Amino acid sequence: MASPNLLQRIALGINSSYVREQARQHPLTQLFWECTLRCNMRCRHCGSDCKISTVHPDMPFADFEKVLLRIREQYDPHKLLIILSGGEPLMRADLADCGRRIKRLGYPWGLVSNGLLLTDAKIDELLAAGMRTATVSLDGFEDDHDWMRGTPGAFKHASAAIRRLAGESIPFDVVTCVNRRNYPRLTELKEYLISLGLKQWRIFTVFPVGRAATDPDLQLTQEEYRALMDFIVATRKEKRIHLSYGCEGFLGSYEGRVRDHLFSCQAGITIGSVRIDGAISGCTSIRSRFDQGNIYTDDFLDVWNNRFADFRNHEKFRTEACAECKYWKWCQGNGMHLRDDSGRLILCNLDRLR
Repeated sequence: MASPNLLQRIALGINSSYVREQARQHPLTQLFWECTLRCNMRCRHCGSDCKISTVHPDMPFADFEKVLLRIREQYDPHKLLIILSGGEPLMRADLADCGRRIKRLGYPWGLVSNGLLLTDAKIDELLAAGMRTATVSLDGFEDDHDWMRGTPGAFKHASAAIRRLAGESIPFDVVTCVNRRNYPRLTELKEYLISLGLKQWRIFTVFPVGRAATDPDLQLTQEEYRALMDFIVATRKEKRIHLSYGCEGFLGSYEGRVRDHLFSCQAGITIGSVRIDGAISGCTSIRSRFDQGNIYTDDFLDVWNNRFADFRNHEKFRTEACAECKYWKWCQGNGMHLRDDSGRLILCNLDRLR
């Protein structure tokens, strides 16, 4: 694997200083609300926390509203994006009403959806309720997407939703989980998304937790992973669609070339979450072992301001392979979602780039 060049090293050094200052100030700019665990799909790569039953009741909006009211005491709500996630958020019949009430409190809000329930009528309802951003998943063409999502017809519904939302004035992107089935057709998929009018596309790969931990069809080979990075670089140079890679860790010489920013894990620094059971954490991809409190027993602002020590200083994770790694100063041991319950690193992207 090639090392970052001189300009990249300078940029990474500046970025590291900036992230340290961010960690000190920890300005909350995004808050995920896991409003339901109910879902209308059975995705092969689902990473939902299996310690919580999928029949766990939806969180009453009034409970989350108390958190939003408390946050307003310290933050300007207009500068803090609320992201509704799940499960599938649209399984909640009251989702648009929740959005209206979030907007009434002054917060912009957005949605992460599998697209199955995003009909034109539903999109109209959500936009009227103040939806400001949206993300829809599309994991390849019909056979590959429906296989990945475990739901016949999923591709058709997602495609229709993408075509409609791509024509709206709100920030909108599509996320694609690249795996061994859809990898060979990424160029075709790019052209298809462009034909739907999409401007923003985001790619990620599967990290081995949840159902994905035991499914070899989901894990790219080292050669495929390197080729995926090159595909992203080439697509970004074309400027026909804006493609970026997800926040899945430090990427060595690809830093600054496949994303709009240099790597840093913003969980617990600028990004927080409230999960279905009230747990307060950095983002919904992070294991429950790293929960910092609970809205039903703790004050959210107190938790945000005074806990999250491991999120804001990763030194305790500088063990095993990370202990002597020359990239630690820039990587800081990768994202928190890539650590198991004991804090050990599950996946290092640098290993896939060798």
